[in-house]
Amino acid sequence: MNLEIAKSRILDVVDYPKTGITFKDITPLLADAAAFNYVITALAEKLTKLNIDFVAGVEARGFIIGAALANQLQKGFIPIRKPGKLPRKTIRREYQLEYGTDALEVHDDLLAKNSKVLIVDDVLATGRTAIAAGQLVLDLESEVVGFAFLFAIEGLAGPDRIKAAGLSPALEILF
Repeated sequence: MNLEIAKSRILDVVDYPKTGITFKDITPLLADAAAFNYVITALAEKLTKLNIDFVAGVEARGFIIGAALANQLQKGFIPIRKPGKLPRKTIRREYQLEYGTDALEVHDDLLAKNSKVLIVDDVLATGRTAIAAGQLVLDLESEVVGFAFLFAIEGLAGPDRIKAAGLSPALEILF
C-alpha cells in the first residue's frame, strides 16, 4: 500500500450536497481495510512529535478518522458534534460554511484545564469548521496543539484561515 493507492479510494461526487460543491466520499477508503489502516498509520507517524492528551474529531467523518487515530496514538477521543446531539451540558460555537451556517458543540466537562488537543477531520475546506472546533477547545481553557486532515480542497484558503486564526502551529494534511 502507498499514499497514492489510498488516495485513489476517495471519490469525488459532483454537485453534492448542492450544485457547485464537490463532495469527497471517503467511504471506499474506509471499506478498504488495508488503505484505511495505511492512512491512520501514516497520519499517526506524522503526529507523534506533538504532545497530545486528546484527539478531538469533528462530526461526522472526523469521528471515524479521529477515533481511529486516537486509538493508534493511545489517547482519549473527544467528539465535537452538531447541535442537540450530546446528552449533557455543552458549550457551542456558531460558524459560516461555504454553503450556509452551522454550529458545533462539545461536552463542557471532558477536557481538564490545559489539556493538549489535536483536532481531526477528513477534509479541510474553508477552515471555518476547524476554527470553530479550535475555539471550543480554547473555551474549555485547553490548548490546540494541531490540526490533521486527510486532504484540503484547493482554492478555499482553509490552511490560511487556520494560520490567521492563530490557533495552532501544527497543521498536517495527509494528501
